[in-house]
Amino acid sequence: MKTRIGILGLGGVGGYFGGLLAKAYYESEKIEIIFIARGETQKVILANGLVIKTDDGQTIVHPHLVCDDPTIIGKLDYIICATKTYDIEVSLLSIEKCFKKSTIILPLYNGVDAPERISTLYPDHEVLQGCVYIVSKIESSGIIRKTGTFEKLFFGSPSAPMIKLKELQMIFANAGIDSYLVDEIEEKVWEKFIFISALASATSYLNQNIGQIIANDASRALYVELLNEITMIAAVKGLNLPNDIIMQTILKLEKTPQNATSSMHRDVIAGGKFELESLTEFVINEGLKYEIPTPTYNIVFEKLKTVLPI
Repeated sequence: MKTRIGILGLGGVGGYFGGLLAKAYYESEKIEIIFIARGETQKVILANGLVIKTDDGQTIVHPHLVCDDPTIIGKLDYIICATKTYDIEVSLLSIEKCFKKSTIILPLYNGVDAPERISTLYPDHEVLQGCVYIVSKIESSGIIRKTGTFEKLFFGSPSAPMIKLKELQMIFANAGIDSYLVDEIEEKVWEKFIFISALASATSYLNQNIGQIIANDASRALYVELLNEITMIAAVKGLNLPNDIIMQTILKLEKTPQNATSSMHRDVIAGGKFELESLTEFVINEGLKYEIPTPTYNIVFEKLKTVLPI
């Protein structure tokens, strides 16, 4: 019997890692990769495959199936979720018929609240924790553009069966994905969240890319203040993060392509919905919960909420 893996969300993260899986297992008799896509994305991939562009060239990959109809997709063993955080509930509910009792869900979102939100929907299913480091985006329908060489995927769970976690790790490894099965996964997810939350908030508020923030003293100072506020919350929550987490985060930023920006900033520029609730407002609410002031996050939120589309 085949192991069937659904990729829900074919943006920069789901498209890239889902593409690597599709490429590796296209002729496999044991593993089947399904792209859950609709509209123009589905049409383009069915006709031309999914194109993954990197600094070294491009690859065209074909999954076993591209579909959004649960009756055609059938039951799935794993679902890798990489939609926008504001679409978590509606996207999963749309494929609810693809779930079986043993289906395992791996969320790869920008925020940290996804596992709790998914577990609220599906309390009887194993919901892993995960995060990725990658600079990638949708160039156009069916085309993913990945910049730079840095890419890592971390996942884990305190409750999922180890045999299933190791199976997934082996699936990733055989597809050439630089992945890590982590015991202290909550800390690893929060390390990523500290990075992406401060970056998304700063780039969107300042309307600047990474290089511009690093080069401008005032912009860099605002970014550091965001880091100070979010890391204080993490400390009060009792997370065992490195003592130099702020410096490590700044170093990560400096190693990121300087002309890159956050996905939230790109969405703000495009004038569409963006992940303000999960990446900025969530930190403010956690600050209120743990009585930690977040004045810089509040300033950013108050400005950005005025540009959210109605």
